[in-house]
Amino acid sequence: MGEVLSQEEIDSLLSALSSGEVDVEEMQNNTNEKQVKNYDFKRPAKFSKEHLRTLELIFEHYGRLVSTNLPVYLRKNVQVNVASSETVTFSEFTNALSNPVVLGIINFQPLSGNIICEITSNVAYAILDRMLGGQGTPLEKLRDYSEIELGILDKIMTMCTQLLREPWKNVIDISPILERIETNPQFAQIIAPNEMIAIVTMNITLGDVEGFMNICIPFVTIEDIIDNLNTKFWFTTMINNDEEDHAEQLEALLRKVDVPIRAVLGKSKIQVSDFLGLQIGDIIRLDRGPDKEMELYVGNIRKFAAMPGTERDKYAVRVTQVFREEDEE
Repeated sequence: MGEVLSQEEIDSLLSALSSGEVDVEEMQNNTNEKQVKNYDFKRPAKFSKEHLRTLELIFEHYGRLVSTNLPVYLRKNVQVNVASSETVTFSEFTNALSNPVVLGIINFQPLSGNIICEITSNVAYAILDRMLGGQGTPLEKLRDYSEIELGILDKIMTMCTQLLREPWKNVIDISPILERIETNPQFAQIIAPNEMIAIVTMNITLGDVEGFMNICIPFVTIEDIIDNLNTKFWFTTMINNDEEDHAEQLEALLRKVDVPIRAVLGKSKIQVSDFLGLQIGDIIRLDRGPDKEMELYVGNIRKFAAMPGTERDKYAVRVTQVFREEDEE
């Protein structure tokens, strides 16, 4: 905000204009001149606000996926959302890291380069405590991670890495691979210290524990697709993908769903006393003979008729009829 003039300064300026001491045309010419801005060559502005906004949209989608998938492992409610985004140099990012720290080095194939996923220590220890049967309570004092703990974190980080595919598909089809986990920032020097990076900070709430996940994206890694990081391209691609692939994706997911099937050999009515006295070798007479068709149920819906038999020394059935919905009516 510009400096606010006092009433005395306004009166003196008006009197100077009236007396001719200040030339109005000269003031207008000075206003039309281009203002010179300082440019820091050590911190070049490679990421625009549009780029950062698109990255936030991508990782808002990513946060929803993590919030859905992580509770499967932890059996606890998890909330993940984007807190902020900014651009800094890589040295500023590494200097702000604690030791020990959880850094996932992710190969961002087919792009040439890596990104870093950092999970703050309190969240990492809460995840470990939950995975090992605890309530998800972080440690009061930081310590190094054991080999068993790193193995558990590797599993969680691998899952988080695979979830990056879907949010990025509107920009580029990627096949991210978790190369390794580092606990010492000195061993995570993936680019030069003065290179510019974008950091997307995500807030993680795991029960009563709150922490952050920082995604470090170097400019050199996404330089080839930086022009695609604009909201117009992102939304256009997203709409096209939804129209073309939505039905196919639903069909593919439905094909992988497991459904229970049960075959009813027959039915019979017996007294409770006979039921309680059943022994191995006793015979129960059913209402259907071995040469009669039996009913197959998918869930609780009668769907097929079949003949009983065997296949490779195992009980089996051969479908002989399909019941349609109109047949049931």
